[in-house]
Amino acid sequence: MSHTSTPALTTASASGYLQAVHCEIGDLDALLQTTTRTEDCPQAVHILQGVPVYDGKALRAAHASAADPIAWRNALMAEWAGVWQNGPGLLVVQGLYADVAVVDATTAAFQSLIEESRKAGQAGDHFAKPGANDRVWNALEKLCLRAPDVFAAYYGNALLATVCEAWLGPAYQFTSQINCVNPGGQAQVAHRDYHLGFFNAAGAERFPAHVHRLSPLLTLQGAVAHVDMPLESGPTLYLPHSQKYLPGYLVSGMAAFQDYFDSHHVQLPLAKGDGIFFNPALLHAAGTNRSSHIRRMANLLQVSSAFGRCMETVDRVRMAQHLYPCLVRARGAMEPADIEAAVAACAEGYAFPTNLDRDPPMGGLAPLSQQDLMRTALAKGLSTQQFQNTLQAQAQTRLS
Repeated sequence: MSHTSTPALTTASASGYLQAVHCEIGDLDALLQTTTRTEDCPQAVHILQGVPVYDGKALRAAHASAADPIAWRNALMAEWAGVWQNGPGLLVVQGLYADVAVVDATTAAFQSLIEESRKAGQAGDHFAKPGANDRVWNALEKLCLRAPDVFAAYYGNALLATVCEAWLGPAYQFTSQINCVNPGGQAQVAHRDYHLGFFNAAGAERFPAHVHRLSPLLTLQGAVAHVDMPLESGPTLYLPHSQKYLPGYLVSGMAAFQDYFDSHHVQLPLAKGDGIFFNPALLHAAGTNRSSHIRRMANLLQVSSAFGRCMETVDRVRMAQHLYPCLVRARGAMEPADIEAAVAACAEGYAFPTNLDRDPPMGGLAPLSQQDLMRTALAKGLSTQQFQNTLQAQAQTRLS
């Protein structure tokens, strides 16, 4: 960040802490005077409102035909990481799902979850008024337990796995929430997301400036469109390059910054099966649904680093038990990379925390992870019962 003489950064340099009182619109505005260059995102098919747009079909074909698929994939992931960190902060993958029938099947499962949530009176949102939308928390686990075959097809998407790994590396962990903004649903307040984005300014000020830099590196935010989302339906509003404004966790709710956001945001239409992914420090807000009939449903993906804490509690042992027989049946029908993606979306990929008295490293520095057990079981053709026994035994070794 080049604006080292700004009041906010001068204060942070002297004290190690940021203060909301020193946040200035001019510092944010200076960062937004950046043009997204095609040479920085050569795999994009075009740039829309400063946002690189990628074609999922073209990416899958390029990967399949690459002389060195690993090197090609690594180059793509490096390109995406650059977009999120140093570029506009967001990108679109059109046709993230090659077969929208998979999206439709998942939508049907989500609709039933929404109806149950309504009946239970569990609606609630961080940034919107009650009733403006239908939100279901922990949709990841609920989908896996209710429809594991659907889960396998939906999260068994190697391109989606590439997106996640590009920002977080391996052993990332999914959580997801369904958000359906109904006709008339109003725009959210501009905000940043988890972790520091869920503190008010006073709370965020208590964390040193280096934590403000760290927080965005621990999460990737994304959304999969489950219906076509024209502009009238109010797809999310974004402020490109705002992730580079270090004190940005302090400005949500400040009138001057909200006014600036309202005047300078971009808004991108999405088609069913498209995905949009962004740095969680990017200022953004769901838009107003001005349509009379479109229930704008998205699966909000919050993907966490192995080194961070997820927002939601997820029972990954139970999920793995439900998913395993589906993946056994899918062998031969699903590509190995897609099966690997489904395993990554379900099971814990990191070996810690654990009880090192009961679960010592064997032949390395870390014990086996849930994902290791699942991959080994699939490779050996273990029965569902054998896998469940192995998984439960591992879970016991991790108790204090």
